[in-house]
Amino acid sequence: MGHTLTIVKRELASYFITPVAYVFIVIFLFLTGIFTFYLGSFFERGMADLTPFFVFHPWLYLFLIPAISMRLWSEERKQGTIELLMTLPIPMYAMVLGKFLAAWLFTAIALALTFPLWITVNYLGTPDNGVILAGYIGSFMLAGAYLAIGAFISSISKNQVISFVGSVVVCLLFILAGFPVVLEFVSGLAPQWLINTISQFSFLTNFESLTKGIIDGRFIVYVLSMIGCFLFANAVMVEMKKAD
Repeated sequence: MGHTLTIVKRELASYFITPVAYVFIVIFLFLTGIFTFYLGSFFERGMADLTPFFVFHPWLYLFLIPAISMRLWSEERKQGTIELLMTLPIPMYAMVLGKFLAAWLFTAIALALTFPLWITVNYLGTPDNGVILAGYIGSFMLAGAYLAIGAFISSISKNQVISFVGSVVVCLLFILAGFPVVLEFVSGLAPQWLINTISQFSFLTNFESLTKGIIDGRFIVYVLSMIGCFLFANAVMVEMKKAD
């Protein structure tokens, strides 16, 4: 655990030594405001809740999370510092987990800075704060799934642009997996049980219950499984690159 914390501190500090972290947070807060108050018709709905805020998160994360994850391993390989990192007496799992947790913690900081929205709805009415809390928990965990995918893609290429595009494409596939149009398209090409299985991997399908205040154990298992699988693939890929 000590090695993991060392990597977390190193990575988290690297975010804030450049303006990139602050630019990301500003963009994130700006877009959440746009999605909530304009696209989500916050005031027109006449309801004191944050449903318009959370419902757009799977789409908001589609571009913002890959922007965080694209540098995790690509930058190390591009600058040649990955060789130095590999010579340190730190287990591979600690490096992979530490980088991921630092990115996840950074995302949590950005998400926590949207807290004024929570205060606003409580000022305007009497919302169900349990539903809002569930939404925040779900959003945080969803971000973890996106980050795990992004970390794996970042370990494949030393080009950050390629890592970004690759992460967006893979995450988009997980979003579209539950779309009725997509399911109808593949209905004639695959058996029903396979279609149902594919739909269960959709970010939208799994996140929907959280926006309604329902913390489903299946969602937690889904996210942790996604994180575990992609971080394992991340570690395998880094080991392969190390061997090269």
